[in-house]
Amino acid sequence: LAPYRGWFPVISSLCCSNFVYFYTFNSLKALWVKGQHSTTGKDLVLGVVAGVVNVLLTTPLWVVNTRLKLQGAKFRNEDIVPTNYKGIIDAFHQIIRDEGVFALWNGTFPSLLLVFNPAIQFMFYEGSKRKLLKKQLQLTSLDAFVIGAVAKAVATTLTYPLQTVQSILRFGRHRLNPENRTLGSLRNVLYLLQQRVRRFGIMGLYKGLEAKLLQTVLTAALMFLVYEKLTAATFTVMGLKHSRKH
Repeated sequence: LAPYRGWFPVISSLCCSNFVYFYTFNSLKALWVKGQHSTTGKDLVLGVVAGVVNVLLTTPLWVVNTRLKLQGAKFRNEDIVPTNYKGIIDAFHQIIRDEGVFALWNGTFPSLLLVFNPAIQFMFYEGSKRKLLKKQLQLTSLDAFVIGAVAKAVATTLTYPLQTVQSILRFGRHRLNPENRTLGSLRNVLYLLQQRVRRFGIMGLYKGLEAKLLQTVLTAALMFLVYEKLTAATFTVMGLKHSRKH
């Protein structure tokens, strides 16, 4: 059962995060585009704004999720302090009691930098989708799956070093340099990147990328596939025509 450690908080965080992101992105798109053709630039801006909203609202869930997922794991790094949480509620309680409420937003700074991950992903996906819809009436299941997978692979590869730092800061039990204890500051982001390069070399910034790609690419591909099918089904039930301009 070790590979499924923390599965429930992961699902909870993903549901909340995807809901906030999709809702914000599509709501802003409906207000800005207003029936006109969207552009790559607009998709990128909307993705960044939706990402910022998502980060500010859901970071506490991801902090708890990261800690529960790593709890019980054996670390070779002596700078990691072990934790003992009984569940999601207990994790929230202990973090607020021992570290203060703002500890729930550990890693917010790199997370805000990482809004470019979903922004690049959606920009690539929407752009590829528009090109395909010029040649055919609607996306097939395979189209949605492949475009979603490639979009996420590009976004993940470009932003992976920051994702590594984000996970370390979200875990929060890392003994950072005593001169600067402000978790998530630019100085600590640079410090952790420097430490990783010093310990593992330049390629250390991409350590674990293969596993991350397998997980995120498959997740994103399935998510976009289900999203397109649900959207089409919803429009059909409502008796509306799904606009190709989206």
